[in-house]
Amino acid sequence: MSTPTNSDEFYKKLKVQLQDTALWPTTYLYKFIVKTDTENIAKVEAIFDNMGAVINTKQSKNGKYTSVSVNIVMKNPEAVIIKYKEVAKKVEGVISL
Repeated sequence: MSTPTNSDEFYKKLKVQLQDTALWPTTYLYKFIVKTDTENIAKVEAIFDNMGAVINTKQSKNGKYTSVSVNIVMKNPEAVIIKYKEVAKKVEGVISL
C-alpha cells in the first residue's frame, strides 16, 4: 500500500495504528521505493543519518527502481510521521510503503 504523502487523514490514521500496536520507543521499519538514482537514495539515507539506522537497498529486477529499507528505533508515533513527511518533501517521486 502506498501512502498519499500529503494526506493529513492518512497520517492521523497511521498515528492511531502505531499507538495501538506498539510500546514506544520501538524499532520501526520504513520502506520506500525511489527511481534508481544515487542522488535519490542518498537523500533518503541523509534524512536518517546519525540516528543509528540500518539501511538496506535493493534494485528492482529491471533496475529502474530501488527499494530502501530503514530499520531504526523511534521514540513515538509522531517521530515516525515526521520522518515520513520529511522524506516525501525532500525526495521527488518517492513511494512510501
